Amino acid sequence: MHVAFVHRRGFGQFAALAAQLAQQGNEVSLITETIDQKIPSVRVVRHRAEAGPRADPHMARHMGTPDHHARIGHRVAETLDAMVRQGMVPDVVVGHIGWGSMMFLKDVLPQVPALGYCEFFYRSEGADIGFSPDDRPDLETRKRLRLRNVAQLLSLEAIEAGISPTHWQRSLYPADARGRISVCHEGIDTARFRPDPTASATLPDGRVLSADGPPIVTFVARDLEPYRGFPQVLEAAAKVVHQRPDALFVCVGGDGVSYGVPPPGGGAWKDHLLKSLDIPQENIVFPGPVPHSVLRQIYQISSAHLYLTYPFVLSWSVLEAMACGALVIGSDTAPVQEVIRSGKNGLLVPFFDTDALAEAILGALANPERHFAMRVAARRTVERRFRLAECLNRQQNIIEKLTGKPFLGIQGAAS
Repeated sequence: MHVAFVHRRGFGQFAALAAQLAQQGNEVSLITETIDQKIPSVRVVRHRAEAGPRADPHMARHMGTPDHHARIGHRVAETLDAMVRQGMVPDVVVGHIGWGSMMFLKDVLPQVPALGYCEFFYRSEGADIGFSPDDRPDLETRKRLRLRNVAQLLSLEAIEAGISPTHWQRSLYPADARGRISVCHEGIDTARFRPDPTASATLPDGRVLSADGPPIVTFVARDLEPYRGFPQVLEAAAKVVHQRPDALFVCVGGDGVSYGVPPPGGGAWKDHLLKSLDIPQENIVFPGPVPHSVLRQIYQISSAHLYLTYPFVLSWSVLEAMACGALVIGSDTAPVQEVIRSGKNGLLVPFFDTDALAEAILGALANPERHFAMRVAARRTVERRFRLAECLNRQQNIIEKLTGKPFLGIQGAAS
């Protein structure tokens, strides 16, 4: 079977599935702007990257993002058309619907079934917008968000089926589309992400950390910013270290802004927040982004792993940490509530309550034995619901039903 993946930024969520299909002997293509990794036997077809939304004074208000997504859709359509003319017609197209890449799919391949990755449907209520107490979306914001969904709405009309990684993310999509959207996570490699009591982590500055040393509180985000609760983590850290001066906070992530807005005056949120907090330098370290192998070791040596998030996309990091047997202290927001039952396989605290967060951290450091069963249950949760092999098999089954064709090779090859 020939499966064509469409994703702006490399393989993204499709990496494990693409690798398994190629390993089984299927024909696999990736249509993309940029490539994030190489996968053997996968054909990569790059299309020209489109510059971001244009500040055109003649463009209708709020149409910058829809215009940008339409331009991306045109590039993908041109690429697919060129592939068709060269005889490379896929049996199925699997693509991310959030950036416009799938908008014109049926204009090129009207008979080819399509599976859309449905990651996040923007809403002015019930999700990230308006979650912060000081965020009150006005009429202009609500109109902008509605227009931001234009590409997804057109793509939903063009796909036969969709997948969302969590039930909550699926629930954000229009009711008449949810019946075609299955809940299926990309999967976590539980053979790789597993507990290791002998693990140690070497940070970029050469410092070596292990579970045998001072208690380590970990926090991981693509960027250290409010959407992932970074201000609350720092405030809680300032409270914790005055009672536990031996605690070390390791905050992994970049200084940019993946979601939301920069701090007042620009720069990094880290620098902006630390100006008003009393955290001794010896109690906190910012290693920046680290390789995935080091990230795994950080989870394995963690005394408590903090995962706070707005009602937004659930990060892989929390599931990887749970698979490593980390004690996760998370926010009681909808995406986290879907995987963590407080007191069973982790702990949940109100997102903005830094006293409760600090108290939970102190309790975890004071009585590690009390929380051992939660660590075991956390890994069991990931093994039961997010194990890579089962997730990949579910994805392949969905594609087989769409195409009516079986895949080559034996399913369940992933560990």
